[in-house]
Amino acid sequence: MTNKTLMQYFEWYLPDNGLLWKRCQAQAKALKEAGIDMIWLPPAYKGAAGQSSVGYDVYDTYDLGEFDQKGSVRTKYGTRDEYLTAVKALQEQGIQVLSDVVLNHMMGADGTETVMVEETAGHDREQEISGKHPITAWTRFDFPGRQGKYSDFHWNASHFSGTDWDQGAQRNGIFRFEGKEWNRETDAENGNYDYLMGADLDTANPETVKAVTEWGKWYLDTVHMDGFRLDAVKHISFDFYREWLKNVRAHAGRDLFVVGEYWSKEIEKMLHYLDVTENSLSLFDVTLHFSFLHAATSNGNFDMRTLFDTSVVKARPQNAVTFVDNHDTQPGQALQSFIPAWFKPIAYALILLRKDGIPCVFYGDYYGIPHDKIPAVSELKRLLYLRRNYAYGEQTDYFDDASVVGFTRSGDAEHPDSGMAVLITDSVAGRKRMHVGQHFAGVDFFDAMGHFSEPVRIGEDGWGEFMVDGGSVAVWVPRTAYESVCTEVE
Repeated sequence: MTNKTLMQYFEWYLPDNGLLWKRCQAQAKALKEAGIDMIWLPPAYKGAAGQSSVGYDVYDTYDLGEFDQKGSVRTKYGTRDEYLTAVKALQEQGIQVLSDVVLNHMMGADGTETVMVEETAGHDREQEISGKHPITAWTRFDFPGRQGKYSDFHWNASHFSGTDWDQGAQRNGIFRFEGKEWNRETDAENGNYDYLMGADLDTANPETVKAVTEWGKWYLDTVHMDGFRLDAVKHISFDFYREWLKNVRAHAGRDLFVVGEYWSKEIEKMLHYLDVTENSLSLFDVTLHFSFLHAATSNGNFDMRTLFDTSVVKARPQNAVTFVDNHDTQPGQALQSFIPAWFKPIAYALILLRKDGIPCVFYGDYYGIPHDKIPAVSELKRLLYLRRNYAYGEQTDYFDDASVVGFTRSGDAEHPDSGMAVLITDSVAGRKRMHVGQHFAGVDFFDAMGHFSEPVRIGEDGWGEFMVDGGSVAVWVPRTAYESVCTEVE
């Protein structure tokens, strides 16, 4: 079975030049050759900031860069036709496409309404801090630039549960609309984390649910994507996406891969979400990301044996999408928690070369982030090549030391020269005896990462003593595999 690998094909600070869809189309073949099987594309519809919008300030989900709205026809990434062409180009290379879906909130309304509200506390949204009073809320979405094409649905205050701006008083707050309740089944952070930003969709309103369900079907019929990345799932009633996914999957009549963003350091919350949604989607392994960050910032004092203890990939491997960084964790962003450069190759080895989970490669790590003068992770293409060609077979873990840990893959008959021994340390250099299998008896293994020039000879019993430099990763593979890596990877 092929090792599936996902790529997030954007970072926050891409230029507002409308060229991403064209770039994606041009790169499709090279990405497939690099070992990418699935691509998560950014939100493709018009945001409140028009051609400057990254896509999370949702304005019109039916405008994929087709209508003159919010100051431009195109989005930050290009036009509707360019988007559809890019999706088709990726699929023609055998790459599945995931579309980013943001159904939590809308922004950039076309008009205001007077709405009776109760203000709630920012730190505890269950606590009311005012009596009922009127505000002027941006809740009318009429999409005059689209003029009813694809859908004549108009949004008003009844379709939302709250907002954070009173236009009349010119002030911020968290205002819950009269007659509305925050969703009960959301994350309990801040008392109740239903409200996040903008005009918050009321998923208890049947009209709202029908509108976004009909849109989901239209989106599938228009783009023919292979699945979705769901934004901010902890802020939306947990029941909502379970039912929404049932509807759009039934409409598609085919399997759709879906991964949700539940941002939490608490594994119990994420597992509860998977339970409520009947394991109908995967989740990004946020807890593993924070383990990487902790290990990378503990001056060698992190206990590497515990790295996976609270991870989704350990608890629910079939529901885990592992990652190192993303557009939210990169420098300057709301969830900034960027993994230090020295630890990046270690982290990527831990998600790319192990058997469980679907790893996600970040655009900013693959291509670099010019905005912050951050270069690409130079080892990444090598690790992707190793994953695609050699990371197969039974996995044996050697997480038996606080600093130096490792694992082996025994290889399989379907992939010539597959099998490896991976050794990692967050501290000083070390060595470890590990078993790769008696079928490798007498074979010389070389470090594909290039830290060691001398080989390790595998004994008649299938064991070898492998080495790793301080604060790094070594990936030991058979000679023929090593020669291939040296030849094929720049």
